[in-house]
Amino acid sequence: MMSFGQKMAFCRKEKKLSQAELGKLSGINGDIIGKYERDEIKPSIDIASKLADALDVSLDYLTGKTEIELDNSIIQRVVEIQNLPIEDKAHILYTLDGLLQNVRTKLAFGR
Repeated sequence: MMSFGQKMAFCRKEKKLSQAELGKLSGINGDIIGKYERDEIKPSIDIASKLADALDVSLDYLTGKTEIELDNSIIQRVVEIQNLPIEDKAHILYTLDGLLQNVRTKLAFGR
């Protein structure tokens, strides 16, 4: 399992960002970014959250709580659905379940 710093460096490199560029995006000094990546120091929750936002990944992914990198646009949609009235939420989830089942069937039969 990767450390926070390793995961941060991996995500930064995937986005083709320099440490200085990540620093500008997150409002953190680029030299400090390097220290986080080398696991010399650990960021506060607030700073880790800013880094996750700048890297467009969830804080859970960046801290190693989950190995699945969740797309923030999907998370935003889930939050939007969560805030809908119960009846509307039920209709959307029913439709989504049907679409997911259709995809699983296609994948199972290699189509």
